[in-house]
Amino acid sequence: MNKKILMIGMFLLNAGWALNAQEVNVKGEGESFTHYWSVGTCAGRANEGLRMSWVEQLKLAKEHCGFQYLRMHGLFDDDMFVYFEKPDGSVVYNWQYIDEVYDRMLDFGVKPFVELSFFPKGIAADNSKMQMWYRNRVSFDEKRLGKWHDLVKAFTQHVVDRYGIKEVMTWYFEVWNEPNLNTNPKAGFFDGTKSDYFKLYKASVAAVKSVDSRLRVGGPATSNFIADTRYDGEVYEQSKSRFYSQDKINKQQWKGSWIEDFIAYCEKENLPLDFISTHPYPTDYALDPETGKSKDAVRYVHSLRDDISWIRKQLAKSKYPDAEIHLTEWSTSPNSRDVMHDILPPAAYILKCNLDCLGMTNSLMYWTFTDIFEEKGGGESVFHGGFGMINFQGMVKPSFHAYRMLNQLGDEKLYYKDPLFVSRSSVTGKVIAVAFNYPEEYENAVPSSKNFHNYMESSSKKLDLELTGLVPGATFVIETLDKDHGNVYDEYVKIGSPHSPTREETSYLKEKAWGTLKETIRVSQDGTLKLKRDLLPWTCILIKEL
Repeated sequence: MNKKILMIGMFLLNAGWALNAQEVNVKGEGESFTHYWSVGTCAGRANEGLRMSWVEQLKLAKEHCGFQYLRMHGLFDDDMFVYFEKPDGSVVYNWQYIDEVYDRMLDFGVKPFVELSFFPKGIAADNSKMQMWYRNRVSFDEKRLGKWHDLVKAFTQHVVDRYGIKEVMTWYFEVWNEPNLNTNPKAGFFDGTKSDYFKLYKASVAAVKSVDSRLRVGGPATSNFIADTRYDGEVYEQSKSRFYSQDKINKQQWKGSWIEDFIAYCEKENLPLDFISTHPYPTDYALDPETGKSKDAVRYVHSLRDDISWIRKQLAKSKYPDAEIHLTEWSTSPNSRDVMHDILPPAAYILKCNLDCLGMTNSLMYWTFTDIFEEKGGGESVFHGGFGMINFQGMVKPSFHAYRMLNQLGDEKLYYKDPLFVSRSSVTGKVIAVAFNYPEEYENAVPSSKNFHNYMESSSKKLDLELTGLVPGATFVIETLDKDHGNVYDEYVKIGSPHSPTREETSYLKEKAWGTLKETIRVSQDGTLKLKRDLLPWTCILIKEL
């Protein structure tokens, strides 16, 4: 990494600087906050957790980004070999594969955010629909709901026996994944009606709570927000989806799929609801009423804040005002072949959205931590637009650096006004700040793959920082993530975009992926630190007192 010693007072002159600096007295009163961005992250499916490279990457993400929980699909899929029915009708449960994955996670401090999915053979309906490359069974059979209840109860009892009730009480049990995508042959995760899912939730919550009523259960884990009536009925009706042009999309009232009906059902049945979960991606694959074709509609950068506010209102007027909110999938898009996931813009998007929504939700889980992910099978190339903040070979992407920067913040907010967030640690008293340029040109629509070739054609921002009340002579490190530093995709292009990099090329790219620019500066004798920077588009800077 590049290192430079900068002298205080030596700054680039620029006539465009604002007259008034962003001045922050670090001795001022702070506002406590929690690192909800570090509560959890996600992976594709449980079976992938049996691979050593997956474990190594999760350990890396835990070490640098602080993630406490991991959520993933397919805990009960056939490839986890959980459920066996004998000729005499008896059932044998096999927990060995699950134990292996959970043991590895827990050994380095990552807890399961348990997603109860999908159906194993014998519990799924006969001739069940199979989804994804790994062929998960998704068809509901009400006659076998008792078998599902017994499986969930036995699993819950097993993890309590293995890890202890004190540990498992810190876990979360989420019922299914995106059940509202029912009867969708391309992406459906649940072959059943809305009422069928509600019955599944009722059986699941009864099973978990029968082991210990203090265990936390929630749902409905539904997909992205919508502004039409496609999910109002029992099944997903694509013909009722509506496409809104970019000048109209952000003027609509967006709402969470099934959430109102789900809360009403839980109230009617007097069911426990410890948390609400859903997936507020800023995109929608809606139907254009003029052409009849599906389109990728992109919402504005404030859509996350709007969606969380909507959820909070639903809970406030319900019987569950104290239920937690866990957003168990989120990124720039729910497309596992979106090149935007590999490049620079998501880093500034991650910083802005998380800081804008401070204190509004209990978690916001990035989908996913790794490109070891196989819903569509393996990627065709080293960089294929995979969801992961780490690619298959272990190269960290800009999104990883964004979470690493967030994880280093303190727990007291001293100042926040775009493009600067200043925090202080209540333990050490040290000051840690981040500055970022999320360009104004992308406020109306979050960057997507269509911006791949022109995302740098946007405006810069000015950072004019003055921290006062510091210890004279104290040292700060300034770490910069930008187009030329820590942006591994561009380094990959520079060496010719090899389809199958050699071992030497892979080693070189992994090193360059960590190559953010590092500088050190010292506080002046009057306890002041001044920093002026012209932030190019999507630049992210960590300013940390050592």
